[in-house]
Amino acid sequence: MPTYFKFTQGTESRVRPNDSSPLLGRFRAVPPRDQQIAASQVNRLDVAGGRGSVHVGYGALVIAGLEGHQDDDEDDDASNEDLDGIPRLERLWQRWVVDLWVHPRQAAVKKIAEKWYTRYGLLVFLPAILTVGWCSLPFPQYPLPPGQVDQNPSDVHTKAPGHGNARVQVNFWFFIFVYYGLYSLTALIWITKVFNLYSLNWWPQSLGFPLTFTLIAVLSVTVPIPIYYYDQTRFLTVHNTSWISWTFIIMALPVTIAVLILRNNERHLGLRNSLSETQRIFTASWWTNDVDTLSRRERRRGNRSTDPFGGDDVRVSRVSRLRSFRQRWFPASFIRFIWFCVALYIGLMAYVLGEAYAEIYLRTLPHDSFETLVYVYGWVVTVHLLDALTGFVLGIREGERVGSYPLSWVFKLYFMLTYQTYVRALYARLRSPGQFIMLQIFSSTGLVVITPIMMTTVFHKILTILGLSTLSYGTYQKLQTRNVFIRFLAENASMACFLGSILVLHYGANKDVYPYFAFDDESEDYDFDRTFYLSFVTWGCELIASLVVRGLIRVIFGVDVGLEGKMDLAVWPELLPTCVVVILHVLQNMLFSIIRLQFRA
Repeated sequence: MPTYFKFTQGTESRVRPNDSSPLLGRFRAVPPRDQQIAASQVNRLDVAGGRGSVHVGYGALVIAGLEGHQDDDEDDDASNEDLDGIPRLERLWQRWVVDLWVHPRQAAVKKIAEKWYTRYGLLVFLPAILTVGWCSLPFPQYPLPPGQVDQNPSDVHTKAPGHGNARVQVNFWFFIFVYYGLYSLTALIWITKVFNLYSLNWWPQSLGFPLTFTLIAVLSVTVPIPIYYYDQTRFLTVHNTSWISWTFIIMALPVTIAVLILRNNERHLGLRNSLSETQRIFTASWWTNDVDTLSRRERRRGNRSTDPFGGDDVRVSRVSRLRSFRQRWFPASFIRFIWFCVALYIGLMAYVLGEAYAEIYLRTLPHDSFETLVYVYGWVVTVHLLDALTGFVLGIREGERVGSYPLSWVFKLYFMLTYQTYVRALYARLRSPGQFIMLQIFSSTGLVVITPIMMTTVFHKILTILGLSTLSYGTYQKLQTRNVFIRFLAENASMACFLGSILVLHYGANKDVYPYFAFDDESEDYDFDRTFYLSFVTWGCELIASLVVRGLIRVIFGVDVGLEGKMDLAVWPELLPTCVVVILHVLQNMLFSIIRLQFRA
């Protein structure tokens, strides 16, 4: 009898694909056949209109497909046909809200990413403007009671903290429902967008997203209320670190809920539904009777006293196999999710550590140039270690823990921003132009000199020999180029927000709520004009350094950094809204860490 099907047991689970199809979250992204054929003819895309790229794998496949359809009018026509008969307002809502932020479409994001002013307008200036607007919302303020230095007992009769003594009391209800409410709302949206990249819903299906999200948002602003009104715990509400820690708990709730949901659905036990007889023909279970094909109903009925067909012996055999199965096997998807949770918790811990680090620095001011460098580069080392650990957990290929390139992209941006925002806040406490110059020399030297060296084949070979990298040179070069683009976003977004915030907080209604930016303490040698203009000059130097390193990479390696960033956004459209929310949240952290809280109900 001829053999119609050739079975090879276990090959799919043991053979890992190469970089040509990395995971998009939990699912493997495999392009259509015509894109694979087109991409197979492209070794390295040349320089005009989407060329000069080191995009490897699925990115190259998609871009090759996009290059084969260069008429954007076709996409526009298709979109117009889909929206025919819909009112203009609804069409605008669909194009600029739904297609970009709610359910991002590749064509819509690609159009935004192609133009540098729309690309950087959304990724750099939009979150900076939103953050500046958030911190400039005028607090209802009241004078401090006569003779009260600070509500915080640790500050009375001691040196003022680095972010200044409180000068006014603020309305607690405005803080909790408006200021902190918007802050925690952004944090929850960030967690949700990260789960979207992972292609997993964190909320219970029975409740749905709107209700679950609303309940957690309400919880975030209601739990602190009794803490404030209880005399023994009220002191916690004047500490910024307490609010940051509470936000950490709120952001960890979706992660915990997702774990409980998967646990309840027995996702860690393999298949939740039994295979049909037809499906079993194409699996090893047809001749091995593998327990992995047992349905949840069968698992739960395994403890019955009798079996209607096979007797007690069959029941005992099934139960023993099930127990063995529970002890020895977890599916790769569940293990991948656990790694994903680990990465999230590391990221959440980063800004708690950053708040504590900044608090230590601010309470030990003033510092000389050497101490400033120790602080800055001590924080640099800390952030890069956390970044490296998270990068290891996430990976970019299947089999490397999570194995998701988009998630590694977002977390790289998160850590780069976390580092940059605390450095920006430091600028307000630099005492001389010499300190600005010293920091800029170290920063620019590291970018212009070290970055091209790290992209060479020699450096890659050294990492490979030492066992620090298992990536091909093309993939490694792609990641280094991506990191340069991400650093560009982090530097510009953080500096735009810093300059805008010190303007509105120094001259605006919240000057006394943010004494850190008041610059009116005659006993301290801090000056607004010096800080603002030297920071502006520093920003210009950073832009020049970025252009220089981009030029070097283009000349030496033939790679366009801006093009790489544009391609990533076009290939993974969910990156756009996720990155905007991540930038917004981290910028809010910078300002939240230096607000001075004295409450009056």
